Amino acid sequence: MPEYVIVIGRAALSFIVLFTLARILGKKQISQLTFFDYVVGIAIGDMASTISIDRSMKFINGVIGLLVYTGLSLLIVYGALKSFKFRDLVESSPSILIKDGKIMEDTLAKHRLTFDDLLNGLRVQGAFNLSEVEMAILETDGQISVMKKPQYQSITPNDIGIHVDEDHGPSLIIVDGFFLEKRLTYLGYSKEWFLDEIKKQGAEDVKDVFFAHLNSDGTVYVDLYKDEQKGKQDSQKPQIAAKLRRIQADLESIAAQSNSRIAKQMYYNQSKELQNVIKKINPYIKEIPAGN
Repeated sequence: MPEYVIVIGRAALSFIVLFTLARILGKKQISQLTFFDYVVGIAIGDMASTISIDRSMKFINGVIGLLVYTGLSLLIVYGALKSFKFRDLVESSPSILIKDGKIMEDTLAKHRLTFDDLLNGLRVQGAFNLSEVEMAILETDGQISVMKKPQYQSITPNDIGIHVDEDHGPSLIIVDGFFLEKRLTYLGYSKEWFLDEIKKQGAEDVKDVFFAHLNSDGTVYVDLYKDEQKGKQDSQKPQIAAKLRRIQADLESIAAQSNSRIAKQMYYNQSKELQNVIKKINPYIKEIPAGN
């Protein structure tokens, strides 16, 4: 038998074995690699490639080696799930790089991180100014998590006393022309209602829709196969505009009712900023006036 045929066969079999073992090890090997996961992954990959091309190695011996590595890896993962001390031993634990706005130089040196490495990690998290950072933590997968000082954190509706409806996230209803009717029924909507909603946005039939999801507020987003039909997809613009105007009105109402001069000014300033946003997007949402 030609040598290249043997190599092809061994490579195909080792690929199947490696794929199976990767599925057994789980998605963490891909998305959240710790140093241990990284080393094990390299070792298993190297063993699989050796099985493919090294004819001096018996195929079964190579497979046994892969199984041993996989088994030991699963055993360590199981031990880490059951014991905090064991998990700390094999995966280490997060380390504080910045605390109370101060850099922990000893921790940087311990993990062999330079000042540039720290600044790069902060920039990835959106913290370009070191003075804005309250705390930074080096996670076990090498990523840096950042908590900014309160005055530099983004304002939320809860911070300014605005009630917002709970959002369970969008639910896919149509994917590549395939209608997930059971999911729609589970959410409490009828097929007739949904078909009427997508027709409002230019679709004659489900097959015209590439992608559609249902939002928690009952609105429907639709993406059609044919771009020329998208001109009909503006029915949700008035809803967006109306929501912005309602939020602005809520801010003005809260400002009027507040007894604190500082709070009153803050709500009023937020209202003016939102009004400026409405003016900027008004050319694209022509169904409402630009504002006061």
